[in-house]
Amino acid sequence: MNRTDVKPVGELTLRTLAMPADANAAGDIFGGWVMAQMDLACGIRAAERARGRVVTAAVKEMSFAKPMKVGDTLCVYIDITKVGTTSLTLRVEAWAQRYLSDLMERVTHADFVMVAVDADGKPTPVPQES
Repeated sequence: MNRTDVKPVGELTLRTLAMPADANAAGDIFGGWVMAQMDLACGIRAAERARGRVVTAAVKEMSFAKPMKVGDTLCVYIDITKVGTTSLTLRVEAWAQRYLSDLMERVTHADFVMVAVDADGKPTPVPQES
């Protein structure tokens, strides 16, 4: 596979297609859409690790290195970098697989902090890994 950046780090957690409804008039995908997909992927991965409900507590600095275009496939990779008492820190990378191409380019990356919560929405301990 052709790459113009470093290799993705982490586990491929989400793949989705960028559609015209997710773009501005020039065909550039909204950054907020990309960030929402990253948040979805974090929710999936963190809930699996916490074995329960999680919420997003923070997103640490995010900047966009490359645009996403209509037709690109967004690939979100997750690496859990820290497990605290009730929180998890996840390194998230968003990559664009360019339309009808094997070319992969990193669009953005950030650290997300997710907190495990109980049924009442109060922080709860993240179980030890089995």
